[in-house]
Amino acid sequence: MAYYRQVGAVPPKRHTQHRTPEGGLYYEELMGEEGFSADSSLLYHRNIPSAIVGSSVWELPDLTTEANHPLKPRHLKLHDLFGGEEWKSRDIVTGRRLVLGNGDVRISYVAAGEVSPLYRNSIGDECVYIESGEGVVETVFGALSFKQGDYVMLPRATTHRWLPDGQVRAYAIEANSHITPPKRYLSKYGQLLEHAPYCERDLHGPSEPLLAEGTDVEVLIKHRGSSGLVGTRFVYPQHPFDVVGWDGCLYPYTFNVSDFEPITGRVHQPPPVHQVFEGDNFVICNFVPRKVDYHPLSIPVPYYHSNVDSDEVMFYCGGDYEARKGSGIGQGSISLHPGGHSHGPQPGAYERSIGVEYFDELAVMVDTFRPLELGEGGRAAEDPNYAWTWAGRGPQ
Repeated sequence: MAYYRQVGAVPPKRHTQHRTPEGGLYYEELMGEEGFSADSSLLYHRNIPSAIVGSSVWELPDLTTEANHPLKPRHLKLHDLFGGEEWKSRDIVTGRRLVLGNGDVRISYVAAGEVSPLYRNSIGDECVYIESGEGVVETVFGALSFKQGDYVMLPRATTHRWLPDGQVRAYAIEANSHITPPKRYLSKYGQLLEHAPYCERDLHGPSEPLLAEGTDVEVLIKHRGSSGLVGTRFVYPQHPFDVVGWDGCLYPYTFNVSDFEPITGRVHQPPPVHQVFEGDNFVICNFVPRKVDYHPLSIPVPYYHSNVDSDEVMFYCGGDYEARKGSGIGQGSISLHPGGHSHGPQPGAYERSIGVEYFDELAVMVDTFRPLELGEGGRAAEDPNYAWTWAGRGPQ
């Protein structure tokens, strides 16, 4: 995040001696993006952060994907992926099931109740939307509490672990890049501008250091290999949560969807007004409860539209989504509307929306600018009848 914060004890001048009460040195680590030419933070460790005493293979879950071919829109019922009491034995890191993905972004889903292993994604930033539940995510920067409706933003290479309090349902968006507020919301120096639908007051980072003790501590690392994504288990001689202080503009934070202020108009507003974050070749939007179009002749549900340059993924996570009535879509559903397919409201929704003044709906949308493929979770959760719901009859 592009505004400065300081937590814990740091020296008056960067890259200078920072001594322990006993007279020893803390070990300064620069965590920086884009070859140290973009946002960064300085962390001060009790122990040498590079020291490891073990490295072995971590077998990642199934991350293979299949093309959406022949092309069709799809409905994926994510709540079907975790039945009964299965969530009690899963955690938010290793329990994820891949739903959709391409070379820029992977979308996974999990229902979990177990404490996760310590984990570091060295491929890109993670944006994890909390559909339901609450808990704490512990990080090398400090702890963050999370609750329903939070986006939990974790910069690339942030060591962390999840501690759910009961069942948590999480929708994980993993980038191969950084995830930031849209550039049009920011000043040239990085401040969120007046026209942005949220501001710095809505972003909540760690408030104090998190110091943990332990020896021979295992951390799971997701990283690149010659054949794609691979995993490694590092063993550290001391616990990596040993940072006594840090400062800078790079750190994890939460943002709750209820703090997003929707932009409305007399006629239907285009999807970019709902944008909340962006990464390389994809954007994240959220559709929140809001007053809708107030022109006397307005049609509040979306017009039919073709995603000429992108695939559109909508995760329905609250309220009553007016445009999809009659399609089978409900809480926990995903719709995938691929580039090359013209889509819009279900039959009858266009007419029913006339005169409506308010939409009580909540959805997280990811638009990608390269085609998405189906992961094993997406294939397992598909509703095979969705593609034909506009026509009212199946394939001939």
